[in-house]
Amino acid sequence: MRIFLTGATGFIGSALVPELINAGHEVIGMTRSDAGAQALIAAGAQVHRGTLEDPESLRDGAMKAEGVIHTAFDHDFSRFVENCEKDKRAIAALGSALAGSDRPLVITSGTGVGSGAHGEPASEDVFNASHPNPRIASELAGNALLAEGVNVSVVRLPQVHDAFRQGLITPLIAIAREKGVSAYVGEGRNRWPAGHVTDVVRLYRLAVEKREPGARYHAVGEEGVSSREIAEALGRGLNLPVVSIPPHEAAAHFGWLAMFTALDMPASSALTQSRLGWHPTGRTLIADLDEARYAQ
Repeated sequence: MRIFLTGATGFIGSALVPELINAGHEVIGMTRSDAGAQALIAAGAQVHRGTLEDPESLRDGAMKAEGVIHTAFDHDFSRFVENCEKDKRAIAALGSALAGSDRPLVITSGTGVGSGAHGEPASEDVFNASHPNPRIASELAGNALLAEGVNVSVVRLPQVHDAFRQGLITPLIAIAREKGVSAYVGEGRNRWPAGHVTDVVRLYRLAVEKREPGARYHAVGEEGVSSREIAEALGRGLNLPVVSIPPHEAAAHFGWLAMFTALDMPASSALTQSRLGWHPTGRTLIADLDEARYAQ
C-alpha cells in the first residue's frame, strides 16, 4: 500500500516509517523542513512538503496515497484546546481527499476520551461526543467523515515512551529540574496508561492494514502507572528529592501541566488485542525512565 504519513519526522512518525517500509508498504512522509526531507529520504520514504496549517497540502498528500495515517499534532499543550481544533480541521482536509473511495484513514486521539462514568479503565467501545477532554474534537471530525462514507479508524494514545521521550513525562522532567524536586499530587495514586513506541507503531500498521471503518484501538501496554511511581523514577534519574504537592498548590508548581498531573486515566487495550491480534511486548514506562539519559 502507498501510505501518506503526517508527522513522519516526529517521535512516533519517525519510528512508523521503517515499520511500514519493512512490512512492504511505500511511505510518503509529510515534512515542513529541509532537515525533515533529508531524514525521510535516508529512511527510504518519499517526501511531501506540507503543514497542519495548510489544508491544501494535506489534501494533496492524501490524493497521492492508497491509505493515510495521521500522527501529526501540535504538542504545545499550553494551547491544547486550540490545537485540538486545528487537528479537527486537518482531519477534515485529509478525509475530503478520500471521499468516494474505501482508502483507509487512520487518525489519532487519546485514551482519555474513552473513559467511562464510573472510574473503570478507558475502553475502545466508549465514545462520548460530549466528553470534556478537548481531544474529542479529533474523533468528532472522524465521525463526520464516517457519516460521509470515508473509511476512518482511530488509534488512541497513552503516554508513548522509549528511553528518550515519554509523552507528558518529558515536560515533567523539565519542571523537576527547574523546581529542584520531583513531585506528585496528593498521595500520587492517580494513574497514567503507557505504551512503548515500538508497540504503538506496530498498532498503527495493523490498523491501516485492517481497514475497518469506525474501529477504535488503544495503544496501551500498561493500563496505569501511578504518578508516585513516575515521580520516584524521575527522582532516581535526576538525583532529586521526591515530594508530594497538595492539590491546591499543583497549578503553581506544574503550570499548564497541572491540568493533567492529578488525573486518574487508566486505559485498557483488551479489545484491541482481541480484535487485531496485537500484543504489546515493549519495555515498561518505569524501565525506560530508569534507562533515560537525564544528563543529556
